[in-house]
Amino acid sequence: MKILLEDIKKAREVISGVVRKTPLEISMAASQALGSQVYLKCENLQLTGSFKIRGALNKISSLSEAEKKRGVLAVSAGNHAQGVALSSSKLGVKATVVMPRTSSMVKQVATKNYGAEVVLFGETYDEASEYARELEKKSGLVFVHPFEDPHIIAGQGTLGLEIYESLPAIDSIVVPIGGGGLISGIAIALKSLKPSVKVYGVVAENAPGMLALFNKQKVPTDASGISVADGIAVKKPSAFMCDNFIAKYVDDVMSVSEDEMAEAIVFLLERSKMVAEGAGAVSVAASFRKKWDLGDRTVLLISGGNIDLHLVGEILDRGLSRKGRVARISVVVIDRPGTLSKLAKIIGDMGANILDVTHDRMHPSLQVREALISFVLETKDSAHAEEIRHALQSSGIRLG
Repeated sequence: MKILLEDIKKAREVISGVVRKTPLEISMAASQALGSQVYLKCENLQLTGSFKIRGALNKISSLSEAEKKRGVLAVSAGNHAQGVALSSSKLGVKATVVMPRTSSMVKQVATKNYGAEVVLFGETYDEASEYARELEKKSGLVFVHPFEDPHIIAGQGTLGLEIYESLPAIDSIVVPIGGGGLISGIAIALKSLKPSVKVYGVVAENAPGMLALFNKQKVPTDASGISVADGIAVKKPSAFMCDNFIAKYVDDVMSVSEDEMAEAIVFLLERSKMVAEGAGAVSVAASFRKKWDLGDRTVLLISGGNIDLHLVGEILDRGLSRKGRVARISVVVIDRPGTLSKLAKIIGDMGANILDVTHDRMHPSLQVREALISFVLETKDSAHAEEIRHALQSSGIRLG
């Protein structure tokens, strides 16, 4: 499989009537933190909330009339599903999409609303993928692979054209890696236009397979594959994509943890007023490691914004905790009137806001008349939380 810059330019002609040219916005907060001019490529504002429609529309448009009449089949944790569903609807093609049962409810509903038939199977993307291949043989539907396809890769590569045309002085770009189609297309486009551009990839720590392949290591079999970044949580990476594209065009790959993703989601919400899903925020999480030389001008790709609202609260708590903006402090006190008021005054005098309080009088470590009181506090940072702990201890209160 060979993909040239001309293939990517042709793909842009095919999809231009539907796909949006998304904004490339400078982030002053990220620029200050990283010491480079940092631009965010906002594919979270794309149709379906993700870049996936680029490749899907280019692929389905390439089918013959006979193939379109047969209908298409896809497998996805969510974003490819929506891209295939909307593209098929626009082209009058019947679409069936296999999704893991654990996929985000919002992505399942959106895929149905775009006109596709959704089949739920398995707990992971890999289990759903195996079932989809069986269904392909039985149904005669045309399989639209999420990454191992030249039309898919060329479609995703149109992002590289847009970025270069908006920022010819680009020095580097950081891109999420799931199956590898996105980073492959972008890398081919950018390296063809400007060979000096550094292309960096990011995987989820709980699905590190492509990182292992990139480093010529054995793919771990004990990784959970369960991640906030469900869009890139591929347990069994494609050696084909690594050997033919990623190893050739990508300069380095790293993994980021669930906590780092949560912190990046919070950063984007708070400082850029931007909603990103886990997979969409990994580029920010990786850049904050400050491992790579990003040059004077770097682009962080926000690949999608389809975050499950049921998880937002948990993710925000986790991210704020990582930043020291939310602290949990427990104390052991004699359970008598006025104690809680005394504790609240100390905390208030230190400038913290009490978000939640719980009492536990039954904990096995407690003596008679003792209580374990736990506070969830809104704090300025980790140092502020430590100052509050010290103030409580200085008042003769025992931390729990």
